[in-house]
Amino acid sequence: MNYLDISQVTMEFPTPTGPFKALDKVDLKIAKGEFVSLIGHSGCGKSTVLNVVAGLYEATGGGVILKGKEVTKPGPDRAVVFQNHSLFPWLSVYDNVRLAVDSTCHDKNTQQRHEWTLHNLDLVHMSHAQHKYPDEISGGIKQRVGIARALAMEPDVLLMDEPFGALDALTRAHMQDSLMDIQAKLNNTVIMITHDVDEAVLLSDRIVMMSNGPAATIGEILQVDLDRPRDRLALADDPNYNRYRASVLKFLHERHTKPDIANIKKTEKNRPKNAETTSEAA
Repeated sequence: MNYLDISQVTMEFPTPTGPFKALDKVDLKIAKGEFVSLIGHSGCGKSTVLNVVAGLYEATGGGVILKGKEVTKPGPDRAVVFQNHSLFPWLSVYDNVRLAVDSTCHDKNTQQRHEWTLHNLDLVHMSHAQHKYPDEISGGIKQRVGIARALAMEPDVLLMDEPFGALDALTRAHMQDSLMDIQAKLNNTVIMITHDVDEAVLLSDRIVMMSNGPAATIGEILQVDLDRPRDRLALADDPNYNRYRASVLKFLHERHTKPDIANIKKTEKNRPKNAETTSEAA
């Protein structure tokens, strides 16, 4: 049995001119402890896939099975880290994480919840900032707190939607290294959306490359067979790393210069006769 089974997921959204098909039969099996990145051009449905797995969207076709149970709504077994840190500004760093602990760790007493909150702050090296408020810390620290809050829920799957996209290059590199360390310690299952090819190759066990929308689906899946732990400086001269990087860049470049006309025509064909038809390549 697969740990996480995304099976033939199709997603349509109603529009004034008729249904818009964002995803078309996305099929993906993910093992426990696997790190999977989703990459593709804007509008290719990456966030839609993530939202279906999170239970925020209900697929119009197919579905998601996690540990043998169908995903029908949000739940603590799936934690989401967004690009925006989404911290509560009136709560301290500690209290932002403690809120998640109190909401999900019902089997722990008060002392155990306190220790678990500190443990997760320590995982992201934020124990020293526990008494600060969001407006007193940098964007990188806010993202660390957001990750700590998600990990504190002890989710089966960690879902990350471009979590480092708004950070400067140096902070982003530090966050990537921290995430690799955390994943190595916890062996948790991660699905991450990214637009950064180097980030995808550095972090992932597999890279799922999405075709252009509308009616986006999985174009290719790249297995990244690089030993862990991974050192970004050593990998810079690794021929395998550069080969993986080139494969992803080639996929993205081809879809930038040759948009998926077949999907565009298929979507236009499904629009009502009286609707204006406009085609826009992603």
